[in-house]
Amino acid sequence: MTNIIYLDYHSTTPVDPRVAEKVMYYMTTDFGNANSVDHGYGDTAAQAVKKARQQIAGLINASPKEIIFTSGATESINLVIQGQISTSLDYHIVRQNTPAKIIVSPVEHKAVLDTCKALAKKGLAEIIWLKVNQQAQIDLEHLEKVCSDGAALLCVMAANNEVGTIYPIKKIGAIASSHNIPFLCDASQAAGKIPLNFQDWGITYLAISGHKFYAPKGVGAFVVRNGYSPQAMIYGGGHEQGLRSGTLNVPGIVGLGEACRLRGLEMETDENAIAFLRNQFQTLLQEQIPDLVVNGDLNNRLSGNLHISIPDIPNSAIIARVRHQLAISTGSACSSGVVAPSHVLQAMHLSENIIEGALRMGVGKFTTKAEIEKASSLIISAVNDIHQLL
Repeated sequence: MTNIIYLDYHSTTPVDPRVAEKVMYYMTTDFGNANSVDHGYGDTAAQAVKKARQQIAGLINASPKEIIFTSGATESINLVIQGQISTSLDYHIVRQNTPAKIIVSPVEHKAVLDTCKALAKKGLAEIIWLKVNQQAQIDLEHLEKVCSDGAALLCVMAANNEVGTIYPIKKIGAIASSHNIPFLCDASQAAGKIPLNFQDWGITYLAISGHKFYAPKGVGAFVVRNGYSPQAMIYGGGHEQGLRSGTLNVPGIVGLGEACRLRGLEMETDENAIAFLRNQFQTLLQEQIPDLVVNGDLNNRLSGNLHISIPDIPNSAIIARVRHQLAISTGSACSSGVVAPSHVLQAMHLSENIIEGALRMGVGKFTTKAEIEKASSLIISAVNDIHQLL
């Protein structure tokens, strides 16, 4: 695998060696259960968890008491959506005999879309879809209009996992707050890459996943604004303020905390360097592939995101030629390997040949200039080979 250039940082990131060192220590040395209160091993683990809460809260401007640990953003999102709707069911169904309304962006991660659709299928929720343009940006006037009718929950991500578009979360949070609508923000792709302000941006629930910013897989959190308490979905001990029972993943939590601490220190410098490499990559490809299209909002996108389309060349043909030398993707890695047209690109109303030719590349902290140059050469060669066959 060391011979394959890795450019799929939106799917997952390598663990920072400094984070891995902390994780290993709490797996093998201070391996106690944070809820074991009768001995020193438990005390040490509990202190480590407390420190991690503080580190996470510091990155996103939240209170440590608002941090609830989970296995990742998908679980966090499920707990919030299902828990929030369960909390509101009494009013909407018993009193009004109507399902709860959920306002949703159509370019959300499948964790949001599938959960909302599952509730709608059961008759527990009605989905109100927001409008997005060809850059995947949300129509804020339409958002204001639908929020004025009220809802049980608003779901808008901080940054898109495919085209990298960054959303004006402060403005969206202000709209939600003005209509007293709880606001779930999936920050999986944004945390550790752009500034987030949970306390001041009107966010009610925030979901993050460690493996998107150099922490291990299998650990994440959701942040719950003080005064809100979605109904618990997992029972068995009352851990995490009764919202998520289960023995805490102390090594993972320590890793998540350390990753947050490091991102707080290094994010600005790293993201500037990553954007510089991404722009080099984009330029190299555009110089040799004249009809190349760059998707998303080019003025408001994640530093490491390069989402392109090569019209009339299927992305599968490119992948087939580079997969043993280059790790890139045709879209989100959230659908269990199912090959299907991107729901994000479809919601953006892009043409069929743009969707079929779409490739997502993610540049990260450990990407080098030499890798960018080699990757561009591989893609250009693949395109030229395919053109010769047409």
